[in-house]
Amino acid sequence: MSYTVTLIPGDGSGPEVIAAAKRVVEATGVPIVWEQAEAGAAMIEACGTPLPEETIASIRKNKVALKGPVTTPVGTGFRSVNVEMRKRFDLYANVRPAKTYPGVISRYENIDLVVVRENTEDLYAGIEHMVGEDAAESIKLITRKGCERIIRYAFEFAVREGRKKVTAVHKANIMKCTDGMFLNIAREIAKEYPQIEFNDSIVDAMCMRLVMHPEDYDVLVCPNLYGDIVSDLCAGLVGGLGLTPSANIGVDGAIFEPIHGSAPDIAGQHKINPTAAILSASMMLAHLGEAKAAASIEKAIIKVIGEGKILTQDMGGSASTEAFTDAVIAALA
Repeated sequence: MSYTVTLIPGDGSGPEVIAAAKRVVEATGVPIVWEQAEAGAAMIEACGTPLPEETIASIRKNKVALKGPVTTPVGTGFRSVNVEMRKRFDLYANVRPAKTYPGVISRYENIDLVVVRENTEDLYAGIEHMVGEDAAESIKLITRKGCERIIRYAFEFAVREGRKKVTAVHKANIMKCTDGMFLNIAREIAKEYPQIEFNDSIVDAMCMRLVMHPEDYDVLVCPNLYGDIVSDLCAGLVGGLGLTPSANIGVDGAIFEPIHGSAPDIAGQHKINPTAAILSASMMLAHLGEAKAAASIEKAIIKVIGEGKILTQDMGGSASTEAFTDAVIAALA
């Protein structure tokens, strides 16, 4: 059987990394029919929106998408395409692995943790408004349903993937209603999984502990804003955003994408690291049930990076995006 997947190149350097990921997936032999769709800044002039309805319809039909990064203006302009997609398809679980690979320049070794981030609520829901001319208010909305399903997802993920520990990240000492509810629900759900060790940490202390002893952590489950910040911190622990993939999972759909930005300053220069996009594609294959092909991609990445001969600039080499991709394809088992 073949799979039909919506392919969204994105903008900036997005098309380069997604082209690399597409080539690697095709090299595994898994039969994919790619249905290309567009999103990003360039679509505003063409369609009046960065997220055309045709793209929404494609994802809704295929239920799986591989997406490149898109540009989101800071402080002004259109709303984040990523946030809008997550809300449209109720992609409530954002899964972001962070793993050290031999050969990558990093301060740490033997890190293998996963941030499970609630993806639809919290301050990222964008419920905000001006209060007069000199103040602005943003509402932090967290629901029992949202807490229960993301925390349960984290525990189910831990069981499925053979993980040993789940840590709930919060600020319940200050935000006693919102984060307090998140923490209380985490404690209750943890009782249903006695085989999984559970603890919790205030978010600022969590950041300190991750820098000091990242090897102590396994699965971190976080509300939306903390999850975004903590997952970027974890990416820094293992060598940077260029190495970290992600999955956005809902009941009826999934979008896979690198967590880094669109890097417009180096677009078209063929030097961006495609590892995060390739690993996102590997996560996509695992989601589709193609575990063998997914594992072969990660093994190939480990081999190429470990050999240290063909690396992109951010990893200390001089290889182009395409040359690195060629090396990964050649290393596929």
